[in-house]
Amino acid sequence: MKYITLNNGVQMPILGYGVYQIHNPEECERCVLDAIRVGYRSIDTAQVYRNEAAVGRAIKKSGVSREEFFITTKVWISNAGYDKAKASIQESMDLLQVDYLDLVLIHQPFNDYYGTYRAMEELYKTGKIRAIGVSNFYPDRYIDLVKFSEVVPAVNQVETHVFNQQVKAQEIMKKYNTQIESWGPFAEGLNNYFTNSTLQEIGDKYNKSTAQVALRFLIQRDVVVIPKTVNKNRMEENLNVFDFKLTEEDMEKIAALDTGESLFFSHNDPQTVEYIINLGK
Repeated sequence: MKYITLNNGVQMPILGYGVYQIHNPEECERCVLDAIRVGYRSIDTAQVYRNEAAVGRAIKKSGVSREEFFITTKVWISNAGYDKAKASIQESMDLLQVDYLDLVLIHQPFNDYYGTYRAMEELYKTGKIRAIGVSNFYPDRYIDLVKFSEVVPAVNQVETHVFNQQVKAQEIMKKYNTQIESWGPFAEGLNNYFTNSTLQEIGDKYNKSTAQVALRFLIQRDVVVIPKTVNKNRMEENLNVFDFKLTEEDMEKIAALDTGESLFFSHNDPQTVEYIINLGK
């Protein structure tokens, strides 16, 4: 496993396991246990996923020591503000059956996210959270938060994949020493992701799948990835990306796939913002 050193010295695996949309508690517990047995130690969940308890049970049942894990959760919009955020983070720790979290992110830049961040800063200073950051913060709001907070976000988790590579956003994050993390590294299969001819052609050279090539591309750009799958064989495949390296030519060919646009949503669209804000209420 390759590790990224965050801006406060904390080490974070560059590849983890995401549990978005694994709603069924039994299935989520089984998937996380499978992921741990395969070798994953970074697990990414969120309050709005409603599966923190299942993740916590799997971690307990695994028998792996807490210190080996890197556990991430995210504060949802409805829990924004200093008091509610602080209480919700404690609830997340209770559900996950842990007494500290490795990374806590603000899930979306809506409601009183400044109050949320103040609560996170306080918990960070007391050692309850090892690193704090944000998710889905576009460069404008990200810079605003950086400039008016005591603790620079360690991570910004944003939609990042071969069709939306976040090149400019990553440059801005690097300027302020924040690590970019990808959600949706496979774009949930949109745009014929897994049959893309460029990824297939490059994969054939290394006897690797399109998914492995896509992950390797992001990893070589120092992007943290958290691919999600419920299939144990796919978990193994996604983890098996450290035994080959893409050439500069390969990287350039994949870079040419970038459209610079989201395949999912835009915070610039009022209807989308209304939809996101109403989720999880």
